[in-house]
Amino acid sequence: MRILFAGSPAIAVPALEAVCRTEGIELAGVLTNSDSLKGRSGTFTPTEVGEAAQRLNISPILKPEKLDSGAREQIGALKCDLLVSFAYGHFFGPKFLALFPMGGINIHPSLLPRHRGPSPIQAAILNRDTITGVSIQMLADKMDCGDILAAEQIQLTSRETSASLSEMAAQKAAVMLPDVLKKIADGTIKKTEQNHSEATYCKLFTKTDGVIDWSQSAEEIDAKIRAFNPWPLCCCTHNGRELLILESDKYSGCETAAACALPGKVLGTDKNCGILIQTGGGVLAVTRLQYQTKKALFWRDFLNGARDFLGSQL
Repeated sequence: MRILFAGSPAIAVPALEAVCRTEGIELAGVLTNSDSLKGRSGTFTPTEVGEAAQRLNISPILKPEKLDSGAREQIGALKCDLLVSFAYGHFFGPKFLALFPMGGINIHPSLLPRHRGPSPIQAAILNRDTITGVSIQMLADKMDCGDILAAEQIQLTSRETSASLSEMAAQKAAVMLPDVLKKIADGTIKKTEQNHSEATYCKLFTKTDGVIDWSQSAEEIDAKIRAFNPWPLCCCTHNGRELLILESDKYSGCETAAACALPGKVLGTDKNCGILIQTGGGVLAVTRLQYQTKKALFWRDFLNGARDFLGSQL
């Protein structure tokens, strides 16, 4: 069975590597987003999947700006049987899917139908889910609505960041995918229709979503800080300077002294927990933070260079 693998970010790389190791599967090529400008030098850099494909000596590596007639002609010439997609970032229309006699499958890092959409990992953390997972589904004409071919759970501890949960999902998908491909190839795959009445949806986040609203509870703000790490990161302002809050937890110590403090008030420190900041519900203990354009610092080191921070209003 010949497949085309479509993906772009790092989360898809272990799945690509797993395909390369799967017996009886022929990888006909890789489809990924076009190179983008990165770094201060403005160098054009391939996606993480593109870099991995180069390292694995996969050819061709296709990077069309659009999946138009030219791209379809190029991909049709590969005579693939199946499309395998993981975080490619573009919608596959009916003309494109018609190039694959066995259709297409998509890896989605949630337990569908929960968290359909472009940011299921962030959504699971923001919603403080106790369980998420990875689903492999058939590609359908509507986003994340296809029949489920396989699904496995990931237990959450409430300390995951998007970075750490992405890595867990990536490794889980890499284990699941070869078995799904083998069952598709030999005709033994079983499909389960989603319960569409239980569907929830997540949105595409922007940098402004990372602005902290101190009137929210400590649990909500902590979840936001973890969900938006490594991007877009959570921020607030201190004396007119942008301040990134990188690591935190809900403070479990005594909060009586903070009863009358306004949300965003820097209350003081706890030597075991970090800098204490009042929220709309409880106190947040911050352990790692960073002024924009400066280095990220452990809280004690940060205070050494920010003598006016304690007692200030964020």
